[in-house]
Amino acid sequence: MQLGRGSVTLILSHVQARPLLQARDRGEHRAISSADLELTQTMVMLDGAGVQFAEDAHVTWEELAQIVDAEVSCFQLTNTGIKKVHAYSEALRRHYSLMPTESAPTMLVSGLPMHRIKNTNPVKDTRAKIKAADPRGRVLDTATGLGYTAMEAAKTADAVVTVEIDPVAQEMCRANPWSQGLFDHPKIRQIIGDSFDVIQEFEDASFARVIHDPPMFSLAGDLYSRDFYEEVFRVLTANGKLFHYVGDPDSKSGSRVTRGVVERLKKAGFRKVWDAREAFGLVAQK
Repeated sequence: MQLGRGSVTLILSHVQARPLLQARDRGEHRAISSADLELTQTMVMLDGAGVQFAEDAHVTWEELAQIVDAEVSCFQLTNTGIKKVHAYSEALRRHYSLMPTESAPTMLVSGLPMHRIKNTNPVKDTRAKIKAADPRGRVLDTATGLGYTAMEAAKTADAVVTVEIDPVAQEMCRANPWSQGLFDHPKIRQIIGDSFDVIQEFEDASFARVIHDPPMFSLAGDLYSRDFYEEVFRVLTANGKLFHYVGDPDSKSGSRVTRGVVERLKKAGFRKVWDAREAFGLVAQK
């Protein structure tokens, strides 16, 4: 793959590469494809060497075959060829990478997807969480990830503060076409830090909603603690709500985590806690 001067970075996955190889096999000379992981569509030209995405962006058939063989990876166009979108955090000892879906990509954190993808996709998963969270007023998003939650919440909230513990994770956002609104949305403020510490800096009753979608318990147990929930309770306004993602409530681990979370939320002061099963979470009201 060759990239000319002044080019916009292209990203491809097997979702785009496979149909292009099939179009070649049918003897076609042009096709509709996407260079931004299905965010937009564009006409491309097929020739003997590969696919021309733009005047200065050409990917070879050999490179497209490599992309097809790596179904859990996304690839960025560089001046020297294709490059897998991934990074390693020395601080947290975690590997990050973009994993394609039929819609927006998810992020793999040490091999585990941060969105539900079985019988759904990251867009539907995010919308389910947002529906349960009902973002309005000032919103705190405790785990930025790829920024989908913050961007969706900003559609109805007055302002969104989103916290990401690892700067390396933001490299995935920078590379992901679906995350670009995170960096220029006037309602979104980003903070780099540990939510357990950052939340202590906010004033009492400063958020109408908190959206809490933490990593699994084994990776971030303090974000499931009574101490953290008491801080969430403190920063919420009267009648404010917390949406807390806990995982599949029907699974053995999800059921166990849910029971513990409900107990600690009530001890932290929340007067109502109820299931948001379609979003695999709980809603708690102050």
